[in-house]
Amino acid sequence: MTSSITVRVPLLAVTTDPLDLSAHEAAVADRRAGAVVSFHGVVRDHDHGRGVTTLEYEAHPSAADVLRQVATEISADPAVYAIAVSHRVGPLAIGDVALVAAVSTAHRAAAFEACARLVDEVKARLPVWKRQVFADGTEEWVNCP
Repeated sequence: MTSSITVRVPLLAVTTDPLDLSAHEAAVADRRAGAVVSFHGVVRDHDHGRGVTTLEYEAHPSAADVLRQVATEISADPAVYAIAVSHRVGPLAIGDVALVAAVSTAHRAAAFEACARLVDEVKARLPVWKRQVFADGTEEWVNCP
């Protein structure tokens, strides 16, 4: 007997609002899930040996559509029950959360693998540009797929 499992993507956003890891984890809750793996990318105070004071993310208007495409592709894995993923844009301070992802599956290995793929694909494909301001007053734009 074959069963049809519908994968849910209950929470997905490109937003200027602060991101809530707990909300993403709760969004992927599923009675079948034995594992929920989550990730939150935090703004750090350095990059390649240089001190960073602030970041600013800008997104192309298609960013939410690209984020949904990535989530849909990862959700094609039959082991995945639900995915939640969001990226913050606008000015961020050191310690702010820029990216949150959560995945639920029956077993931990599948959840770790799916969450890692989700984060890697978002970072590789999301049309978001990052402006880093360094401690010496210089700046650079990076991360345009």
